Amino acid sequence: MGTKLNTLQHPLICPKSGDRELEDGAKCFLCCEPLANYTYFSLDCGFNLHKKCAKLSFKLNHVCHRKHPLVLQFNSEQFSCKICGETSGKGLGFIYGCSPCKFAAHLKCVSAALDLVIGDKRHEHPFSLFPRGSSFICDACGIEGSYASYICCTCNIMVHKKCTSLPRIIKSKWHDHHLFHKYFLRIEDFRVLDCIMCNYEVSTDHGSYYCSECDVILHVKCAMKDKDSYEIVENEDEEQCWRSYKVTHFMHMHNLMLGPFVGGYENSCEGCMLPITDPFYYCTECVFFLHKACAELPKMKNVWRHRCREPLALISYKGIRCEQCRQISNTFAYECSECEGQICLRCVIALTPGARTCLKHEHPLFFYRDYKGQCNACGFTTRWAGGAFCCKDCNFVLHLQCFSLPIPVRHKCDEHLFLLTDHDDNSYSENHHCDICEESRRPNRWFYHCAKCDTSAHVGCVLGKYPFLKLGSIYEETGHPHPLTIVKKKYYYPDCDECSKPCEDVALECSESECKYIVHWDCVAPGSLQSRSKWPI
Repeated sequence: MGTKLNTLQHPLICPKSGDRELEDGAKCFLCCEPLANYTYFSLDCGFNLHKKCAKLSFKLNHVCHRKHPLVLQFNSEQFSCKICGETSGKGLGFIYGCSPCKFAAHLKCVSAALDLVIGDKRHEHPFSLFPRGSSFICDACGIEGSYASYICCTCNIMVHKKCTSLPRIIKSKWHDHHLFHKYFLRIEDFRVLDCIMCNYEVSTDHGSYYCSECDVILHVKCAMKDKDSYEIVENEDEEQCWRSYKVTHFMHMHNLMLGPFVGGYENSCEGCMLPITDPFYYCTECVFFLHKACAELPKMKNVWRHRCREPLALISYKGIRCEQCRQISNTFAYECSECEGQICLRCVIALTPGARTCLKHEHPLFFYRDYKGQCNACGFTTRWAGGAFCCKDCNFVLHLQCFSLPIPVRHKCDEHLFLLTDHDDNSYSENHHCDICEESRRPNRWFYHCAKCDTSAHVGCVLGKYPFLKLGSIYEETGHPHPLTIVKKKYYYPDCDECSKPCEDVALECSESECKYIVHWDCVAPGSLQSRSKWPI
């Protein structure tokens, strides 16, 4: 199993004041820890030892391995410690081991006295030491352990020593709600739950972190992989939620009231530009609406797959091009102070770790950055690549841009909302066409449909070039002396003061009533805020 410590035949000398000085960063030959002031060293071999390591027994008996004595030796085969389950550094260094049984243990794990009983406030009952002769699966983290286990006889669970103090509640930077540690999780509909971090199945027979509000689950090792990725919540009441009927929001000057949906689709959410649906907040003093989910967005948020480590800041009413979907918007978005990158709210939500459901598909979808394949919505492959949402159970694939398509939208050609539809059931019609552009469309490609009026249209025809620019908001980054309002004329199309063509799409109109200035968005907006492509469907 390793090299025994019988080669150290030279005498060890305890240094006196003024004797040979140690080099900076020198470490103990046995435990590989930095040297203390009082050391032993060998003039002939040129190695240093802690005084306490020089006194280590060459052989010893241990409660975790009663069959044979453990011998101090070099871990040449890089075995992991059977007591703590970890491998120190690169797996090298000295250990106590049993070669016939391939048993290895860190020096500090052998030297440390194993507590017979451990009590921790995170678990209501004490844990008792239960030495084993074989491996076990830890009920707290789901990872294999061996020899030194601790059991709670009341709850009938067996865990690693380090797992006796697992935090009961944590706040992950990748999820907006508290995550609760569960030893066992009972799923009544027998669904398979996948970890939102690694996309692999989580065994509900062993420990995990779970959010019941979102049905989100993480492996313990994924939730606590990086110390900077979570915070321990000591008090369950620490989370500040928007629960009251009357709130304030830092993006609006007046109080907002939580109101029921009373019908009508003339109002849109100021945060995401989508039609208002229940539940939402509204202002009693002016026309301002926010979906409850948009109102609860944090001011600072870690955005998954963003290249910088610092949290991004919530912004609004600032024209941006999303670095993920490349769409232009001036609604809620997150901006990085380090790289100045900006990500729209739709992509922030879509890329947040977790299984996603989408438009009548029966299985959850997971995002894979390097996947390139044909999208079920638009039919394109590499053109709209850069990652895709894929189903682990079938061949269903959606590109990020298609996955983030708004499901309910409005268009001037219909008084009702259009709903995103994944296939055309009108088998009686051999020629499927768009009721807006009157051109043909493919029945197996996604489209928008109004069931009440039986109106169908291409996605691009309904959304237009700039569906996420907030109409009625002010845009001042032009050479015009007055503030300009973002508008989209419905029936009357005045000529653009720049190109003299009718302003049929998004335009900028002077907010001063005496000034009749109006221009296309594309005529005055900087190139970085102009749409360079059409919707693929």
